[in-house]
Amino acid sequence: MSAKRILMIVGDFAEDYETMVPFQALIMVGHRVDAVSPGKVAGDKIATAIHDFEGDQTYTEKRGHNFVINADFEGVLAQDYDALVIPGGRAPEHLRLNARVLELIRAFADQKKPIAAVCHGAQLLAAAGVIAGRTISAYPACRPEVELAGARYADIAVADAVADGNFITAPAWPAHPAWLAKFLTVLGTEIRL
Repeated sequence: MSAKRILMIVGDFAEDYETMVPFQALIMVGHRVDAVSPGKVAGDKIATAIHDFEGDQTYTEKRGHNFVINADFEGVLAQDYDALVIPGGRAPEHLRLNARVLELIRAFADQKKPIAAVCHGAQLLAAAGVIAGRTISAYPACRPEVELAGARYADIAVADAVADGNFITAPAWPAHPAWLAKFLTVLGTEIRL
């Protein structure tokens, strides 16, 4: 396997598990992951949020860990990466207002590179206008945005994921095993034990 360069776009209150677990897992299998955030440089931190399902009408939110950004946002180009990962949480609602973030997502989509989005990460895909005609999963509260962007919403179990071409999407962090497996397949990653 040749190591791939993966870009992860995060922001304050990105979901803790959806940021840290994929970041570490992708590095563990030999890939290089550059985590970036608008206005941040390598060494800066973002605050994460822990979302949990505790029987309420929606998820609960608690303050998570600090996550250290390991690359500079300025100057990042899609052409320098093999794939893109977009964690969910509260960050996407803010990041979708950043024109440069949307430009990067469009560049990955135009180049047909693998794009993984979990939970509220689909808000960024919808805002970038890259999912029309695709089957996309997301946290159920994002269904209207997914459908308004012209995609078919995949109403799947919280631990499942869906792949449609270069898009791999999942409803929330319990789907890490499912979406990471699909993402690694699309990347061509082989794991030998």
